[in-house]
Amino acid sequence: MLRHLLRLTWKRKSRNLMLSLEILLAFVIVFGIAAFGLRYWQLYRQPVGFDGTDTWSVQMQMGEAPPNSIAPDVYDTMRRSLLELPEVRAVTFASYAPYTRSTWTTTFASPQTGAAVQTNTIEAGDDLPEVLGMRLVAGRWFGAADDGQDARPAVVNRRVAAEMFPGRPALGQRYTSTDYGVTRTFRVIGIVDAFRNQGPLMVPTNFVLMRFTPHTTDSRVRTILLRVAPGTPRGFEAKLNERLKAVRNDWGYQIAPLQSLRASLLKEQLIPLAVAGVIASFMLVMVAFGLFGVLWQNTTRRIPEIGLRRAIGARAADIYRQIVLEQLLIGSLAMGVGLVLLVQLPLTGALGDTLNWSVFAGAVGLSMAVIYLLSLACSLYPGWRASRLDPAAALHYE
Repeated sequence: MLRHLLRLTWKRKSRNLMLSLEILLAFVIVFGIAAFGLRYWQLYRQPVGFDGTDTWSVQMQMGEAPPNSIAPDVYDTMRRSLLELPEVRAVTFASYAPYTRSTWTTTFASPQTGAAVQTNTIEAGDDLPEVLGMRLVAGRWFGAADDGQDARPAVVNRRVAAEMFPGRPALGQRYTSTDYGVTRTFRVIGIVDAFRNQGPLMVPTNFVLMRFTPHTTDSRVRTILLRVAPGTPRGFEAKLNERLKAVRNDWGYQIAPLQSLRASLLKEQLIPLAVAGVIASFMLVMVAFGLFGVLWQNTTRRIPEIGLRRAIGARAADIYRQIVLEQLLIGSLAMGVGLVLLVQLPLTGALGDTLNWSVFAGAVGLSMAVIYLLSLACSLYPGWRASRLDPAAALHYE
């Protein structure tokens, strides 16, 4: 049966060419959307490295004030004042809040390989793990024990530990960075599994968390992170703003729960996928109409052949099965060509880890299922119509 269908398909290769191209186009479109969605799902399931469920962010808005305009004592005053609120459990300061587009990138020199390692970084206070609910896989967090040390303490994620110190334990190792001619030395005191500050759809990257101490570091961060009591209502924002204004009335404060920032960022990140899905749906509908039209035309051209088969004893079910199986065979051949082309992407690594083998395999499986269902749906009515032809009428068809 299969050999016979292959022979018939080959004899009609010129007629089936347009049909095959439409199926190939649909396969590539569905594959792209499926790979996009599966990669997002893969990223979503990976740990982000922090909780942030009951954490709020406060962005200090200082207008045109220079970066070093915040006196060290202001941080201490703010921290004590906020901890007096019964809803506040812990307070820390950071370069930027999680679930924002903010990024601070620094290049560090690996002491082992001498290679430059580009890394996302953040400066944060000693209470960061308590505020964000973070956990270490090795070592400790920075704290008062690091005061007066000759190297600045840092907590790194596994990717940095593996890239900067390959084959060696990272704890206790030192590395350097040079900015504007000034060389700084850091010492690894802790390792986290991951830290993806831009949420569950962020691609895993190198990350270093550095200690911020207003009395000893030159930088002046402008973000406050607060761990509040579970169930704290959004109305707490007014009370929090009032307390901050009591410390510095000349500044503005942008307050938001991290869960609100997370929802907004996820919505923003998913918009491209939603737009692509809508466009792909319209294109698939157009492809379905094209497939149906070509199948209808091909079936009409084959009425004499169908009549002859019916006259020599073929059953209606045999004709129906032949039309449907021919369409599925054409779809399989078209998808085979598409698969040969698409497999070059993970083989060559053209898209990096974005299209890894698990994403590729899942996208291929989903795409093939969609195309088979589309081909089956488009061939059902032409096959039914062909199976209902009267043999005598078909043989006299002009």
